[in-house]
Amino acid sequence: MISKKQTSKRQKTPAEHLGGELRSLRKAHGLSLKQLAEKSGKSLSFLSKIERGLARPSITALQDIAEVLGVPIGWFFETEGPVAANERPYVVRAGRRRRLTYSGVASTDYMGFQDHLLSANLDGELAMGISRYEPGGSTGDDLYAHQGEEAGLVLEGEIELTLGDEVFVLRPGDSFSFPSKIPHRYRNPGQVTAVVVWANTPISLRR
Repeated sequence: MISKKQTSKRQKTPAEHLGGELRSLRKAHGLSLKQLAEKSGKSLSFLSKIERGLARPSITALQDIAEVLGVPIGWFFETEGPVAANERPYVVRAGRRRRLTYSGVASTDYMGFQDHLLSANLDGELAMGISRYEPGGSTGDDLYAHQGEEAGLVLEGEIELTLGDEVFVLRPGDSFSFPSKIPHRYRNPGQVTAVVVWANTPISLRR
């Protein structure tokens, strides 16, 4: 239960909100301020001021930072009106889900799928999301692997889950879990959109 003390917290300013989102995402990627500065071409002091809510970056500067961190620029901004201070760390309303993109890929639309974050942030030991795969959509032709674990539940349609040499076709109500070090990929072999809710180990903990 959220205490009354928490509900009385001061609402963050837009600059503080942006700074907190940047800090959370940077840490989720396992980057130091110095590394982000080198990759984005921005000074370390400037990035530090942004994270502390003491600087307001231009759209161009924020776009450069967003590209390094693999998210659309809208990731950093409020949507659908302000969020109560006590709610922000814990709750994500249906209309406020943020889309995930990946380093070096501006959009996964061409691959036929979209990921949205269900977790309130990427600071914890678990990230939760929801994916929509259009017919024929997949995570790519190649299998990929990384540290950590992942699990999920198919809500709609069909998902073909490849784990090494094994291939499983999952339907609504079917679930899965596996160590992410096993080479894997997801694909929708059906004729309708597939929807999957998943949880995995955040990037920063994949060591």
